Amino acid sequence: MRNIRLIARLDVKAPNLVKGIQLEGLRKLGDPNEFARRYYEQGIDEIFYADIVASLYERNSLLDIIENTSKDIFVPVTVGGGLRTIDDVAAALRAGADKVSINTAAIKNPKIISEIAHRFGSQCMVLSIQGKRIGDHWEAYYDNGREHSHLDAIEWAKKGEELGAGEIMLTSVDQEGTARGFDSELTKAITDIVNIPVIASGGMGKLDDINEIVKEGNADAVAMAHVLHYGHYTVSEIRDYCINEGLPVRKVRNMLNGVSQ
Repeated sequence: MRNIRLIARLDVKAPNLVKGIQLEGLRKLGDPNEFARRYYEQGIDEIFYADIVASLYERNSLLDIIENTSKDIFVPVTVGGGLRTIDDVAAALRAGADKVSINTAAIKNPKIISEIAHRFGSQCMVLSIQGKRIGDHWEAYYDNGREHSHLDAIEWAKKGEELGAGEIMLTSVDQEGTARGFDSELTKAITDIVNIPVIASGGMGKLDDINEIVKEGNADAVAMAHVLHYGHYTVSEIRDYCINEGLPVRKVRNMLNGVSQ
């Protein structure tokens, strides 16, 4: 079984790290670089930055944050929000990002998925899907969960893979920020139909939520925000839980105490 990746998700409304419920009601939490550094020292596998108002204002304001992060944080960094062109993607990668997450631009111009994969490699192209239940199906939303795409989220995931996406960041709009657990049903519907890694995001409130989303939703990675930002758990505690539950995770050295985990 592949290692389950533990990812810290940092939603940014420049210059602040913010957190809301169902992608609304944002609360300022502080300097995103300080939070990222803390999680890196605790042994996080990856960092995911999202400029959550970038699409609204048609720009990405994370380049300075990414440059600062890349100076002393040496795990993969993904950046999303407001990346609309190949030049935008190139600028993010030059700033120090390893991968880019595309949502709005891909919905409006699906060819950009193939263009990014062709130029930079599919491993760089993360398709961001914000899924929200509408009746008996899930619709893909964009602009931080504000706008309907009228695309079926499951079908869109498969189409994204066919176009060259190397990974999917799947956020449940319904669960995001609620601490009620991940959306295992939505996640499994997508992992059943694609052959690329799926990151589950939105809803983690307790440690058992990881066990459920991995075993029931077949998630390849979990993105966490609320439980980390508010100090409910450290990355080390989350990793220890996974090991005790028999979930395969990367062994790391906690930089704060030098102990291998």
